[in-house]
Amino acid sequence: MVDRLANSEANSKRIAVVEGCFGTAGQPLAIPGRVLIGEGVLTKLCRKKPKARQFFLFNDILVYGNIVIQKKKYNKQHIIPLESVTIDTVEDEGDLRNGWLIKTPTKSFAVYAATATEKSEWMNHINKCVADLLEKSGKSPSSEHAAVWVPDSEATVCMRCQKIKFTPVSRRHHCRKCGFVVCGPCSEKKFLLPSQSSKPVRVCEFCYEQLSAGQLSGSGGFSARSDSYSRSPSKYPGNNMSDDEDEEDSSD
Repeated sequence: MVDRLANSEANSKRIAVVEGCFGTAGQPLAIPGRVLIGEGVLTKLCRKKPKARQFFLFNDILVYGNIVIQKKKYNKQHIIPLESVTIDTVEDEGDLRNGWLIKTPTKSFAVYAATATEKSEWMNHINKCVADLLEKSGKSPSSEHAAVWVPDSEATVCMRCQKIKFTPVSRRHHCRKCGFVVCGPCSEKKFLLPSQSSKPVRVCEFCYEQLSAGQLSGSGGFSARSDSYSRSPSKYPGNNMSDDEDEEDSSD
């Protein structure tokens, strides 16, 4: 069905509408063979709080952006190649229901649908698109993914030293390797994680020591948990999320 739609006029028009909603600030989306599979509003678990984002699933990429005017205007376009995507379900917890993790080597995050049916449809379509791409390319599924950041609200004290309380003066930071919320003194070091940045990025002291000793890969996600800290594994599997200087969107 996807192949039949690839060169259809209806598909071209739908993609043109999406391009128009992002305007000149967005990247061109119309290329030969690309099909718009579906779209919808999902709640993305951002650094400060959950926020509504408009998502578009194509047969080879996942696109999302901030909603300026629903169905008319979006900004801060993000494009994720599906070949590198893996997804995992997230168990319901409180008001956060019908969620799953979208994991890639460069960025990973949680999203939530309005209903269980909508969640199932999104996950099935994403998995089908990824499987089709991998079958055509002969590649293996991605085994590396960036850490999903623990939201600021989940940590009132540093998740490493567990001593320093966060205040307007003592700011929160995120380790780019494990995703923990940490204090300044516990995250003074930087390390090159090629899959995330061409420059060294902030990491916590624990991950820096492990990376420097060669006990961790500098490219994939890692569950760097201290023995004295425990968290629901279902909510942050592999403990992978994004910091204070999110270059793509400072609000995230």
